[in-house]
Amino acid sequence: MASKPPAVTERRAHEVHASAPGRVNLIGEHTDYNDGFVLPMPIPQQTQVLLRPGADRMVRVTSREQPEGGSYELGREQIRRSFLDYVQGVTFALRQAGYTVGGFQAEISSQVPMGAGLSSSAALEVALLRALREAFALALSDLQIAQLARAAEVEFVGVPVGIMDQMAASLGQQGSALFIDTRSLATREVALPAHLEVVVLASGVVHAHDGGEYKVRRQQCSEAARLLGVAALRDASLEQLSLCPQLDPLLLRRARHVISENQRVHATIEAFAAANDELLGRLFAASHASMRDDFEITVPAIDLLVALAAAQPHIVAARMTGGGFGGSVVMLATRGQGRRAAESIGDAYQRQTGLTATILLPLE
Repeated sequence: MASKPPAVTERRAHEVHASAPGRVNLIGEHTDYNDGFVLPMPIPQQTQVLLRPGADRMVRVTSREQPEGGSYELGREQIRRSFLDYVQGVTFALRQAGYTVGGFQAEISSQVPMGAGLSSSAALEVALLRALREAFALALSDLQIAQLARAAEVEFVGVPVGIMDQMAASLGQQGSALFIDTRSLATREVALPAHLEVVVLASGVVHAHDGGEYKVRRQQCSEAARLLGVAALRDASLEQLSLCPQLDPLLLRRARHVISENQRVHATIEAFAAANDELLGRLFAASHASMRDDFEITVPAIDLLVALAAAQPHIVAARMTGGGFGGSVVMLATRGQGRRAAESIGDAYQRQTGLTATILLPLE
């Protein structure tokens, strides 16, 4: 992050309410930590924080979804392998960046499902940082909140995520996609075609970014970039892959996914502008195939949902969304037909797997 700001000690004693949304990534998977391009959009489901500044240095947290709660003293954060780590990560990151906050009580509730690939952790981090910004008069921009939220997750919790999730939660606008260049951190809003609506189905297969496979993929991308002689896979081309004999077949597939996925992000934005449903269908299908075959992050349940979606006449495009190994599927449907199509897909999915797919979008 940039140079450390001066500590701010002014305290506002009133109760503070803040929230932040989850996000669905329309396209651009595992590209953010490769300095690439992504196209997420915030979802209506929010994480809410009710915060009251305290008179000591203790942080006390309760949660509707995590009834065990927890407490700790500022400056003595330590990993506990629970949701409290994300709260501790926020106060740790603030201190590392030179900001001062006092103790507080926080009540957390969330509509963003955990493990569904919709960034429940980023929603919590951003909502808490927004509450702390108001409660302690912190001079923080929305971009700085995203950067601090990522620092909390990477440097304290130990999950090597990129910055897409936190930027989508902090900077995204409901109803629009957010194009992010994760190297420059430049953003711009992208409108979706008016005749389409977004459908999100949670598979019921829970994923976790702190698992080993996510970290392995990141290491493989770094190694592929090193062998290609580039700073990040964002800087490589598909043509370079065939000219690099040092890449073994596995690393070649990993790099091919990232490079081609970056291209698909730009192509999707163009297809949105042209309202080209056929092209959107091809791009989402190619993205899913790349995640399945080259990056190997899908699971059979997710593949089945995408296949069932392809058989629905009102579903224009479908692919897995999120880090993989479970989570959710994002689809584009003819406006007004998305929920009915999702119900049909969910019924077929339950018959074939015994699993229940939860419709998160469109809302009833």
